Amino acid sequence: VTIATNMAGRGTDIVLGGNAEFMAGLHILGTERHEARRIDNQLRGRSGRQGDPGSSQFFISLEDDLMRLFGSERFLGMMDKLGMDDSIPIEHPLLSKAIESAQKRVEGRNFDIRKHVLEYDDVMNKQREVIYRQRREILEGGNIKNQILKMIDDVIDRAADTWASKNVYAEEYDLKGLAEYMESNVLVPGSVKQADLAGKHSDEIREWLAKRVRELYAIREEAVGSEVMRELERVVVLRTVDRKWMDQLVAMDDLRQGIGLRAFGQKDPLTEYKFEAYDMFNNMTESIQEEVARLILRVQLANKPLRRSVAVANPTPPSGGGGTGPARSAKTKVGRNDPCPCGSGKKYKRCCGQQ
Repeated sequence: VTIATNMAGRGTDIVLGGNAEFMAGLHILGTERHEARRIDNQLRGRSGRQGDPGSSQFFISLEDDLMRLFGSERFLGMMDKLGMDDSIPIEHPLLSKAIESAQKRVEGRNFDIRKHVLEYDDVMNKQREVIYRQRREILEGGNIKNQILKMIDDVIDRAADTWASKNVYAEEYDLKGLAEYMESNVLVPGSVKQADLAGKHSDEIREWLAKRVRELYAIREEAVGSEVMRELERVVVLRTVDRKWMDQLVAMDDLRQGIGLRAFGQKDPLTEYKFEAYDMFNNMTESIQEEVARLILRVQLANKPLRRSVAVANPTPPSGGGGTGPARSAKTKVGRNDPCPCGSGKKYKRCCGQQ
């Protein structure tokens, strides 16, 4: 007896007695045809293994899901007209071929569904590769100062295009709005004034702002130290990228759920999904650049908590003058194998206990 299901594995033979090969081998009885011919062939393959005799036979119903797709209503109507008994089996090679043809159609439909899902997933995968590559470069410990300056330059270019575009006359520049935006989002307050930008063309304004950013960047790096600045750059970029990417995943999932409605407007949902995803990714990239530019020169560094040191008091012999000895700590004595109170994570005997 063999029971084969759609779960992992193809069943285990249970020998009821005797040798099956001397009794025409193992006979397979199938109670349903699967949508995939591969599963049926796996079931047939249980018999006749390694040259042993065997056979297989399938019993199906016209009410099975596969037969409904094939069009079993026509057979049911024909049987009713002919007055055939429901218990009479129908056997014919043409019926087997028709069932295989229905299986091929179902397999083709399932393939198209998987292909359609893959096309949607491929859009997200391309975005994922870009983000993960950027994170990998940061985590590998390289100097990302130039990347951050490039981000800030892109923010400056977009701001200049908004308030001091090359396509308008210099008299139409909104220098006040540009100065307020730069102080609110990139530079520290008081670092740029409207008078600093007056009398300059669009390209000159961009160059002046980029130069000002680098001056303040150098001042901040000198104040905190190069090592701290490199660590600050990694932390700011990583946290910003991770937060924006998680928001992007949620937004892309919402877009995927409702993009099918575009078909009612005679538009291809997949094409619309690609366009929308591209715009959303560009918006996310710009948002990352603006967030990094805003934080890198503004974030305040907290002082690192100093390690607590354990003072080991050397006992002093009592003096004859009756002076008081060193005060004893009221804390519980630390065992040699207990974690060191200094917070190093080592055992007490391997850390402060050696003093």
